[in-house]
Amino acid sequence: IMKIQAAGITSILLNLLGTTIAFTVNNSFTTTKLRESHNNNGQSSKTTTSLTMALTLYGSQGSRSPLVNWGAYEAGVPIEMGDLTKNPHPFGQIPCLTDGDDSDVLVFESGAILQYVYSKVSSDDSMSRQAAITSWISWANASLDPICFLETPQGKVYDTGLKQPNKRIDTLDKILADKEYLVDGGFSFADVAVASYLLYVPQFFQGIDLSRWPNVVKYMKRCAERDAYGEAFGSNVQQYLVAALEEMGGEKKKLFGMF
Repeated sequence: IMKIQAAGITSILLNLLGTTIAFTVNNSFTTTKLRESHNNNGQSSKTTTSLTMALTLYGSQGSRSPLVNWGAYEAGVPIEMGDLTKNPHPFGQIPCLTDGDDSDVLVFESGAILQYVYSKVSSDDSMSRQAAITSWISWANASLDPICFLETPQGKVYDTGLKQPNKRIDTLDKILADKEYLVDGGFSFADVAVASYLLYVPQFFQGIDLSRWPNVVKYMKRCAERDAYGEAFGSNVQQYLVAALEEMGGEKKKLFGMF
């Protein structure tokens, strides 16, 4: 457990088991949502996805669970927050997810959970798009996370690697030079995974300057401005990050606090 002071609040990352949940969630057991899919030519078509039972997410605002909420809200996947006293995670950590459609399903680790939520709607995407999205989700957890959060051998976060030049982020900046989102066809779960980790950095390490990667900064701001991001992470966090990223991008607007 680690406490980090961020914009006037103290957040506890990762193994937080007793905080008040502040999500706006869809508690309905049935939903039908019109979604946009993409064919092999990059053209969009409208499909109706019907889901029967809500997923149950065990998590809190101070953990990595909001990125799961973000993905679910973007895709129209029904999700509800579970009672943390009944958290079934084998190590007692969060986030953790169960599926109302299959009582045998238990998923833990944020990347694995995000992959599972994506599997609920992935049939709308081409195989190539599915492959790209799952690759980026894995990259976010395996490669980006250790850059964003430097840890001691005991697993305690003590700093971020984004204070220094980084070749992988250089490459990411080049990738984003001529595209709004990571995967052809528009915003996807790939962006949920990658942008979530990137956006945690200015949230928890106030005053950091990422302007050496201008395309990454624009990308982060673009993702943070999405309605579903604000719904998942909170409007105060969203407003603070958008303002901070505007400053990094050279936009002359007054930076204000979360509250």
